Order: sequence, then structure tokens, then C-alpha cells
Amino acid sequence: MALKILNIQDEVFCPICLELLTESLSLDCGHSFCQACITANTKEAEIRLEGENSCPVCGVRYSLENLWPNQHLANIVEKIRKVQLSPEEELKRDLCVRHKEKLLLFCKEDRKIICWLCERSQEHHGHHTFLVEEVVKECQEKLQAALERLKTEQQKVEKLEADIREERTSWKYQIQTERQRIRTEFNQLRSILDSEEQRELQKLEEEEKRILDNLAEAEDDLAQQNQLVKELISDLEHRSEWPTVDLLQDMSGIMKWCVWVTRSCTFVF
Repeated sequence: MALKILNIQDEVFCPICLELLTESLSLDCGHSFCQACITANTKEAEIRLEGENSCPVCGVRYSLENLWPNQHLANIVEKIRKVQLSPEEELKRDLCVRHKEKLLLFCKEDRKIICWLCERSQEHHGHHTFLVEEVVKECQEKLQAALERLKTEQQKVEKLEADIREERTSWKYQIQTERQRIRTEFNQLRSILDSEEQRELQKLEEEEKRILDNLAEAEDDLAQQNQLVKELISDLEHRSEWPTVDLLQDMSGIMKWCVWVTRSCTFVF
């Protein structure tokens, strides 16, 4: 880890003060400096060179307006500050704080990494200890087994999701097909009902015409009969006024005429 940090020191250390960058400012040429360092360098350059400034690393000219805060680099520096930069501190992580011996053993009861002197101390007397490498290997195997189980479960879940999507698609298709079938059948029923309706209306219209024609014909016949009856009534009224001699002389004709009138009236009613 220390080696990795040292490999990037050219990026996170100020070329002027050779310390970790503080409030870093970058130039257009790509080099970065502490704000205090580059500002002081700029002021000196302005006094010495009458306003001409150049990068302390590559010599490219710049002005104060070209300085810009490099937040990304500042974040990296901040993270580096939170870790121990010196190789000595890195090595201390592997040493027992009490005995300064290398931490090689793992105490099962206390769940702690200890050294061989800790193992022999009264604090860990009777405890079960194992080599760190063995414990790490066991943990890695357990983690790998758990990972495999999770991957298997993930595959099952993904398959179930795929099955559900497929079933949902199938149901959508079935529902759409059923919906179309229902619409088709009801359209057919509507067509049949419309045809039946037109047929019944046509029959009713024909029946209406037949009945009305018959009634009109009967009405015409009755009108003719009525006119005939009126004429007969008028003739009878006229005959009733004849003199007695004339009436008796035409008695035979009158009787025949009355029979004819009776038959005519019977025919009418």
C-alpha cells in the first residue's frame, strides 16, 4: 500500500514546498501547487519579471486568471491524509500493540488477531488459536460458498422473473385474443339482431299496408252503399207521398222493390 502511495506522490505533492497539496490550484499546463505556494511564487515573479509568471515545473507562462481549484485532486489528497503514509506506520498494522510481535494467530474465543506472546499470556489461556492464514482461508472458503449460494439464488430469481414475464406476456396475448373473440361474436349477434329487426319491421310494414288497403277498400264500399241507401230512402220518401190510387196500382212493383231493398241492406250489414 505504501508503494502505491509513493507512486503517486508526484501528483499529490506540491513541487514548491514538497508537501501534500493544501488548497490545490492547477495551471493550464496540468501542474498543481498549494495555493499559498503558487500565490507567493506569482507575487515574486510579478515583482521580479514585471508581471510575467511561469510554471515552476515546465516554465509555461500563466496569469492569476489561469489558476483554478482542482477539486478532484483535492479529494484524492484528503483521502491520502486519512491513511498512514509512512512505511513504518504500514508495518505497525501487522504488529501486536503490546508485544511488538507479528500478528500471526487468531483467537476464536475473543475473535481477535494476536501474536505468539499473547497466546501464551493468561488472557488467552485455554483459548483455541489458529494461524491467521488458515482462518483467512476458511473465511474465504465460506465466503465463496455463500457467494455461490447467492449466485444460485440469483439465477433462480432471474429465472422466476423470466417465467413471470413470459407468463404475463402469454396472459396478455390470451386476454387480447379473448377480447377480440367477444367483440367479434357480439358484432355477429348485433348483425343477426339487426337483420331480424329489419325482417320483422318489413313484415309489420307489409301487414300494415295490407290491413290499411283492406280498410280503405271496405271504406269505399261502405261509402257506395251509403250513397245507395240515401238514394233508396229518398225514393221511398217520394213514393210514400203518391196518391192512394197510384200507390195501389203500383203495389206489385213496390213489393218487389222492397224485397230488393231488404236484400241490399242485408248484403251491406
